[in-house]
Amino acid sequence: MNLKKYFVRALHRLQKGPGYTYKELLVWYCDNTNTHGPKRIIKEGPKKKLIWFFLTLLFASLVFWQWGILINTYLSYNVTSSLSIGFKTMKFPAVTVCNANPFKYSEVKHLLKDLDRLIEAALERILQPTPGNSSENPSPPLNLRLWNQIPLVLIDEHDKDNPIILDIFESNQTAAPPDPSNTTSEEKKYKLAVKLCSHQGSDNCTYRNFSSAAQAVTEWYILQSTSILSKVPLQERIRMGYQAEDMILACLYGAEPCNYKNFTQIYHPDHGNCYIFNWGMDEEALNSSNPGAEFGLKLILDISQQDYIPYLSSAAGARLMLHQQKSFPFLKDQGIYAMAGTETSIGVLVDELERMGYPYSDCTNNGSDVPVKNLYSQYNTSYSIQACLRSCFQNHMVEICGCGHYMFPLPEGVNYCNNEDNPGWAYCYSSVRSSIRHRQICIDSCKETCNDTQYKMTISMADWPSEASEDWIFHILSYERDMSTNVTLDRNGIIKLNIYFQEYNYRTISESASTTIVWLLSSLGGQFGFWMGGSVLCLIEFGEIIIDSLWITVINIISWCKGLKQKRAQARYPDVPPTVSELVEAHTNLGFQHEDTGALPRDEVLPPEPGTPPPNYDSLRVQPLDGLGPDSDPE
Repeated sequence: MNLKKYFVRALHRLQKGPGYTYKELLVWYCDNTNTHGPKRIIKEGPKKKLIWFFLTLLFASLVFWQWGILINTYLSYNVTSSLSIGFKTMKFPAVTVCNANPFKYSEVKHLLKDLDRLIEAALERILQPTPGNSSENPSPPLNLRLWNQIPLVLIDEHDKDNPIILDIFESNQTAAPPDPSNTTSEEKKYKLAVKLCSHQGSDNCTYRNFSSAAQAVTEWYILQSTSILSKVPLQERIRMGYQAEDMILACLYGAEPCNYKNFTQIYHPDHGNCYIFNWGMDEEALNSSNPGAEFGLKLILDISQQDYIPYLSSAAGARLMLHQQKSFPFLKDQGIYAMAGTETSIGVLVDELERMGYPYSDCTNNGSDVPVKNLYSQYNTSYSIQACLRSCFQNHMVEICGCGHYMFPLPEGVNYCNNEDNPGWAYCYSSVRSSIRHRQICIDSCKETCNDTQYKMTISMADWPSEASEDWIFHILSYERDMSTNVTLDRNGIIKLNIYFQEYNYRTISESASTTIVWLLSSLGGQFGFWMGGSVLCLIEFGEIIIDSLWITVINIISWCKGLKQKRAQARYPDVPPTVSELVEAHTNLGFQHEDTGALPRDEVLPPEPGTPPPNYDSLRVQPLDGLGPDSDPE
């Protein structure tokens, strides 16, 4: 069957329309569609036809414009937040308590003695005491090797264009440090700074300026002590910290007594030994039966303030944090201080956050889809964005500086930075910490958790113990801890904590999709019906005419290809091909021409000469013309 006839019949079976040209198909669609507007274009007069064509085009454009807005709104995946209040038995939060001072000074004094002598001598030179007030006892020699690695310098900015940098311990300086006693507040244009160089003796240096000498001294001491303590083994650092039996004097949860054995010990680089109550690692988390202080956790702590490191810890007290079970406590970010000599009451409210995942938000359930390796997984804790950010920073530190910072966990096979093995680590650390690019990489790589629990705290304080009761309380606590009849505790080291649920309900802040597929379909249909009076069936009709147009296009392409083939054949045979009768007549005339010219009869034809090839009679056969074979269609 002819291919074109097949497609034409197939078109008629699908279309049931009047013909197979684009114009006929368009007229048939306008006359039979259920969409308002196209019918009036073909049935009205010339003027109204033009008006209806313009209105149909205008409203169709409005429909597509509205559809674009609706689809873009849906693909933006916006969310709405809803707040609900529930009432149920709640798990008591994990409570982490630490001392603000990471180590006992009596235990680490032998490691920091050179550093303490340096800072004391530096403070004497900074304060410029008069000769009569200076110490007459000869001081031991200073270890300037530590100083030269990360020196403190004094910057004189009286001439802002040419500031003078003075090393406090350099003896051959052309200018002497200014005397604060002879300088008014308006003339004080000098400040302390920490000098950080890529390596000792290098000119590639930067200065960390501080507005106060107290800040500069504390920051310098932290950098130097970090280098020293990073070389101390972990078990030795734990031994030098505050032990649970010395720090936790009393414990009561609801009506049940507890002690330091109910706490889990972890080592925190910022605060030394920390102790977590109700962490849920080894046992099930405790539930709270009722709200109020009587059903919460009561603690009495001894922070031993008299054994603080003088230049490392300028704040005294306990650092505590409430967090979820099996999560690592980041006390530097989310912890609070409890002051010595007070009773601190903390009322807790619970907020549960439920975020929608991809594509509505870029949150994660367990951190498995985060490209940053979680260095805090060695504690078997759950994922958090704080852990991710610190792990990302430590990875950058290791990659750029070749060593890890003391305050963060280490990747496998990497050592902590120190002045001996890594002379320029402080300069590198300062560069990485102040780098906006590295910070942005970590922010882009880390994700919030989809489900989170936050504890809102209401804090109140009162002096404890009172003057009337402090005598017997200190006697009892001293006896229970040291088995001594003498008072070994004082107000500067005692802290009492009350942690409880303020209300026995919780708030859930959950996200839900503001646009759904049902909303999208109803909105699209509403716009189409309002502007064009159409429905889903009208869209099916429009799809049908598109399919019919494709069929017509295929038929036209086939016809064009067939016409092109015929043109090529005509170019090969420019004359009209002869008929059979004309070929017979030409063959007959050829025989008569032989007789007239005296050609030899057939039986008198001379034999060919030796070596002459026989004639090829096949070339004289009549070849059939293209398209006139035995199986060809004469049409």
